[in-house]
Amino acid sequence: MKLGRMNHIGVVTPNLEDAIEFYRDVMGATNITEPMEMPEQGVKLCFVDTPIMNAPPGSDGGTQIELIEPLGDDSPIHGFLKNNPLGGQHHICFEVPDIHEAKKWFESKGRRVLGEPRMGAHGTLIFFVHPKDMGGMLTEIMETPKEGH
Repeated sequence: MKLGRMNHIGVVTPNLEDAIEFYRDVMGATNITEPMEMPEQGVKLCFVDTPIMNAPPGSDGGTQIELIEPLGDDSPIHGFLKNNPLGGQHHICFEVPDIHEAKKWFESKGRRVLGEPRMGAHGTLIFFVHPKDMGGMLTEIMETPKEGH
């Protein structure tokens, strides 16, 4: 397996609207997706595009920032906010061409995959790898989106 493109960096926030305002008004973000709820994962989120400077027209663009707010009292990110009340970097996400092959590969290397592949916010399958097995970073592995996503 080869390391794929970094798709996004996940940032937990206690208030999604405040975070959107910060990225728009302070950081100058011009392309922020509409917030969406993912009840099955207990989160509300949106993506902030970070364009590549001087990129040719039609290029993929840069890495995204995924802003994540807990959705409901059962959200798995409440613990993160308890330890980090202002929020902060939660995970990093890399693309792979085949999610099932990637899962087998990580497990063959003794890495703890957290659960089975499931549908992520980009409409492709994802899984997470335990931070203790990834240099201290919670790592999301995501199947590269197919055309049309």
